[in-house]
Amino acid sequence: MILQIKVGGLEIKKMTGVKNLKNLWMPFSANKAFKANPRLMNKSEGLFYKKVDGTPVLDGTSGLWCCNAGHNHPKIVKAIHRQAEKLDYAPFFQMGHPMGFKAAKKLLDFIPSNDFQYVFFTNSGSESVDTALKIALGYQQHRGKRGKKILVGRERAYHGVGFGGISVGGLPLNKRHFSLLQNVDHIISTHNLEKNAFSRGLPSWGKNLADDLLRIIEKYGADQIAAFITEPLAGSTGVLIPPKGYLERIREICTEHDILLIFDEVITGFGRLGTPFAVQYFDVTPDIIVCAKGLTSGTVPMGAVIIKKEIYDAYQKEDPKTIDFFHGYTYSAHPLASAALIATLEVYSDEGLFNNVSELSSYWEEALHSLKGIDHVIDIRNLGLVGGIEMSSENGKVGKRGYDVFEKMFHDENILIRVTGDIIALSPPLIADKKHIDRIIDSLRRIIPLC
Repeated sequence: MILQIKVGGLEIKKMTGVKNLKNLWMPFSANKAFKANPRLMNKSEGLFYKKVDGTPVLDGTSGLWCCNAGHNHPKIVKAIHRQAEKLDYAPFFQMGHPMGFKAAKKLLDFIPSNDFQYVFFTNSGSESVDTALKIALGYQQHRGKRGKKILVGRERAYHGVGFGGISVGGLPLNKRHFSLLQNVDHIISTHNLEKNAFSRGLPSWGKNLADDLLRIIEKYGADQIAAFITEPLAGSTGVLIPPKGYLERIREICTEHDILLIFDEVITGFGRLGTPFAVQYFDVTPDIIVCAKGLTSGTVPMGAVIIKKEIYDAYQKEDPKTIDFFHGYTYSAHPLASAALIATLEVYSDEGLFNNVSELSSYWEEALHSLKGIDHVIDIRNLGLVGGIEMSSENGKVGKRGYDVFEKMFHDENILIRVTGDIIALSPPLIADKKHIDRIIDSLRRIIPLC
């Protein structure tokens, strides 16, 4: 296929606007298949991308769960432009710039508890997860709990692609070729088709699965476990919805056994469930919150770790002129990202986008579940403005049907969806309305039976 692309360079350029697709090694992609039949967008606005030929593509996934305010929102774009003209970059090691501090305060205003008073900025969800794990381990050491070195995650969890994230994550393919952190274990997944297929909202069965954390505690002893990390709702692994009472029970266990609870809200943060964070939706407060994606509506890479005061304070007991946390990134609190964060959070508030999700969620649920009964669909899951449609595998080839649906939706229906194996994941921008939902669902109704 690569030879064909080289020879047919003029045809490729006509299709894509790019003469040579060879040199870029694309992330999480079937590179050969893509370069043989490219899918490229070069413009965006609101709910739509545009292909190189100008054809609009309805964004059913908010990019990668991140463009919550829609694409190219003028207020966010203008804020980035103004900041670039004023200050392009300033280091945040032993110095800083005003926008970083303003961004931290703006973000904390979205948190319901006064216990959260500090933010550590990163550049992505993956960096945020690894940062949170480091903070948790260091906190236990600072408070004299030197045996607390074990980190616990969950099977089928996705926590990014850093070495910490893939270690506490539960996806075997993400770990296959890499060395992992030691002192890591996992509890069982909540996903159970036999008990919960076609549940609407939170599944009624499965609260008891939280007690698998007690098995890990019994295995090692609570005095050896530093933290447990979980996604309130697992998005990238196929939209796995927590059972009723599950997160509440996890919080009880962590509190009882002096284990830090980390919420990975990279996907659920910033309105996906109709609230600023899943913290408010479930009324469960962790000790650390990890976020990214919707933080800047995808405009500038940025992530954050939101920390309770007691955790930050534990690091402040040494000489005040000594570095208290030996960790950071060149682009932590980057001026452009900080400006994008402030403008994005103002857009969410001023335009009532979280309320729009709450108002649409029932319609979204009904539309998704109207696909029950069509060929190949074995489960449908929903919460807020998130949807998962699980399909049977074609002749045991996991992922083939999902990939075929993904391609047909893009090329034939001009709609962008996301697939994980044979699971379709949907998360349109928060500015969506009923006509956009209808178009996505009607297209899936046509395409899924064909694949």
